[in-house]
Amino acid sequence: MKNKTAAAAGAALILTAGCNGAPETEMGDNPFFTGSTLPYGLPHFDLIEDGHYRAAFERGMAEQIEEIEAIASSREPATFENTLVPIERSGRLLDRVARVFFSLSSADTNDAINAIRAEMAPKLAAHSDRILLNADLFIRVETLHESRNDLDLSPEEVRLVEQYRRDFTRAGALLSESEKERMREINAELASLSAAFSENTLDEVNASAVVVDSADELAGLSEGEIAAAAEAAKARDLEGKYVIALLNTSGQPALSSLEDRALRERIMKTSLARGSRGGEHDNREAVVRIAALRAERAALLGYPHHAAYILEEQTAQTIEAVDGRLSGLTPRAVANARREAEDLAELARSEGADLEIAAWDWSYYTEKLRAERFSFDASELRPYFEMDGVLVNGVFFAATQLFGLTFEERPELPVYHPDVRVWEVFEEDGAPLGLFLGDFYARPSKRGGAWMNAYVSQSGLLGTQPVVANHLNVPKPPEGEPTLLTFDEVITLFHEFGHALHGLFSNVRYPYFAGTSVPRDFVEYPSQVNEMWATWPEVLRNYAVHHETGEPIPGDLLDRVLSARTFNQGFATTEYLAATLLDLAWHQLGVGETPDADGVLAFEEAALEEAGIAFAPVPPRYRTTYFSHIWSSGYSAGYYSYIWSEVLDADSVEWFRENDGLSRENGDHFRETLLSKGGSIEAMDLFRTFRGRDPEVEPLLRRRGLN
Repeated sequence: MKNKTAAAAGAALILTAGCNGAPETEMGDNPFFTGSTLPYGLPHFDLIEDGHYRAAFERGMAEQIEEIEAIASSREPATFENTLVPIERSGRLLDRVARVFFSLSSADTNDAINAIRAEMAPKLAAHSDRILLNADLFIRVETLHESRNDLDLSPEEVRLVEQYRRDFTRAGALLSESEKERMREINAELASLSAAFSENTLDEVNASAVVVDSADELAGLSEGEIAAAAEAAKARDLEGKYVIALLNTSGQPALSSLEDRALRERIMKTSLARGSRGGEHDNREAVVRIAALRAERAALLGYPHHAAYILEEQTAQTIEAVDGRLSGLTPRAVANARREAEDLAELARSEGADLEIAAWDWSYYTEKLRAERFSFDASELRPYFEMDGVLVNGVFFAATQLFGLTFEERPELPVYHPDVRVWEVFEEDGAPLGLFLGDFYARPSKRGGAWMNAYVSQSGLLGTQPVVANHLNVPKPPEGEPTLLTFDEVITLFHEFGHALHGLFSNVRYPYFAGTSVPRDFVEYPSQVNEMWATWPEVLRNYAVHHETGEPIPGDLLDRVLSARTFNQGFATTEYLAATLLDLAWHQLGVGETPDADGVLAFEEAALEEAGIAFAPVPPRYRTTYFSHIWSSGYSAGYYSYIWSEVLDADSVEWFRENDGLSRENGDHFRETLLSKGGSIEAMDLFRTFRGRDPEVEPLLRRRGLN
């Protein structure tokens, strides 16, 4: 299930483990038991304590099982109204606590939350199995499925019947009792392993921060970046030193500026070694066990491997379709990356550095080459990208022009961290639409990357309106300093708000289909389309102004930035495809084919070689041992979805350009045909209705300079 049990069991896939429990509070004080009294059902972050979660989870699971048993044991003939509607209504308490808990376990975790995650992961997996492997409940769903075309059901209701039947069979409803028992064991162990992987990854990225003794070694960084490194060291009781914190990706931002090659090498090698160095944070055992269990589960269900099991529910549908798309991109990307490496090496030689370009050199010389070719470097842009200006005068402005939305900040509403902000979102006629939370700064308690989540999903059945949140990891400047974004961070801000719009515009009856409840290889598509407005002239002129003088970004600088859009795309595409192909290699393994822990890195090396994408100066964006997307965040056999969605995105951007771009008419068309439908209609049918035809790949090739 994608909601209720999936809000818990599905979210259990992103748990992390811990060791310290949280004290229980009095049952009557638990804010989850009665739900929220705040606008739109915003969680009572001002009342929620760590000690509330365990009791709310336990009661929430018990309540939902009681509700499910009542449905399954009914003597009345199965109907849509007495079977699927009450399933959709079930588990409200569990849904409330799961949404908050799993959101905070990613955005603001601590030892108590980690301990609860470790404890709840197998329990939630077992809870989901109690529902999806309930034989009596499945009989009722199967009965509805067999007669669905003879019933007086709406198209959304027919689809709901079909999706539930598929969920039950994919969970193992047709297995023998002994096979079901093995399935329960597999799911429980997978939940615990994913939790352990996630905690190891977060703990090690914090523990692996690089300590620098002297400011002289930081030559190339700005004064603000050096001050932030000193603050980070002070926070770790390393007064007088400097700390370069790591992000979750292989590459690290400081590598583009640091002049000290030895320090660049130390940072890069530290980053690439995460999860594979032995000790408490080593993830190799977890990786091979997860891969083996996923292969076994797929075999139990009749699939050759985990990738086949996953892709069946995606728009791609088969591994052959994905391989076909990637095989056309990989050689072009690698060829471009090799040409780029030659250009970087030539630049280095011109400066008297006789070296082979290594992974730790790439970003440094890329910025130099960018400055030489296009007469600017990335640091020139940042004064024009002050975060509040980008958000209000860029992201929100574009949403107003396209969709008529307005935004009112609500500082009186409670939040879970002082950095979080809340806006109420209104339709053009003033009708309330929902709440938007922004959590933009990095911190040690927050996992890396950027993402969107929904604290409340829209549903006509439940009468709920959306509460959605965006999370980024922008380094927080010293007190009193402005937050100046990189160009990539600007694009990320627009991207994540595209997900938020997908959630805010949801207009479905059943919670199952709400918001971003679409296939994994489709969910990134609307958010990627929203990136286009970051460089749309009317939008960019409105937000890209100097944070001190108010002067607009110079036209010639902007022209040079836009002309450089295909620059370094060989690198960007290659590092992404390398991670994608690693994901698919691990998840095409059958039963008995996974290596042991000592063979993880050798398997990775062989997989990259076989795929034709092994190129040492461009390591995968994520290596196996810190690839949280595929081991603990729901993207297993699905990391390809970013490039798959980008085909749809690039084609859709062409449609907007062909139809006069930033207009209410275009925004309304996109909203009505696609953004508002959630998962209530098959994903590619949504695209065809919006675009008027099947997607074409050529716009993507042009965008990435691969044509």
